[in-house]
Amino acid sequence: MTTDDPALIAFRAEAEVFIGALDELAPSAWERATRCAPWRVRDVVGHVITVLARVPDMIAAPEPRQADTTATGYYRPDHRFSDTANTSRVETARGRAAGLDGAAIVQDLAETATTVVTICRQQGAGRIVQTRHGDAMLLTDFLSTRVVELAVHGLDVADALEQQPWLTAPAAHHLQQLLFGADWRPAVSTLGWDPVTLLRKTSGRAPVTPDEAADLARLGLRALALG
Repeated sequence: MTTDDPALIAFRAEAEVFIGALDELAPSAWERATRCAPWRVRDVVGHVITVLARVPDMIAAPEPRQADTTATGYYRPDHRFSDTANTSRVETARGRAAGLDGAAIVQDLAETATTVVTICRQQGAGRIVQTRHGDAMLLTDFLSTRVVELAVHGLDVADALEQQPWLTAPAAHHLQQLLFGADWRPAVSTLGWDPVTLLRKTSGRAPVTPDEAADLARLGLRALALG
């Protein structure tokens, strides 16, 4: 994977700004409730670290023969969002952040993101990985799902902290292409929403009116099931 891969560029940008936003939080801020109940801020960040840490593990595993799932196909409403899977997701995130202070959580996130970037750069352009759900995906497509995780949960954390969202331009552009395809610019222009509003509405973080839902469908939105 080359350094100019759009998914890698978006990943690096979003990870860096996420880490920067967390770096000087007061201890009490880590305990704030988020919209992702029952997670607190620390748990959401624990979840982000957990899902990023899967990348090196997947690369270390045997490579599938061919890809069968796209980045948007990965977010389909099946067993990965069952009650059992959701319970496991909640407890794993809590365990990742349990007993750590803010500095240690930030360090874990920073080290994990750095490892992801380093190991992805060592892979060929057509590298295929297998997810824990059994999907075979191009690494660049799976990395796109990690950009989704960083950006969407970045909104969750920013809102819990009552801060302005920090969505970066590279991540916004990459996600807009993910959501609307190669011709995403006309669709986004037609909607007239800023990148944060668009991400909120397409990720279930803001309400969508019936007329807006019809516009999104007409413009070819590739909806993502996010739990």
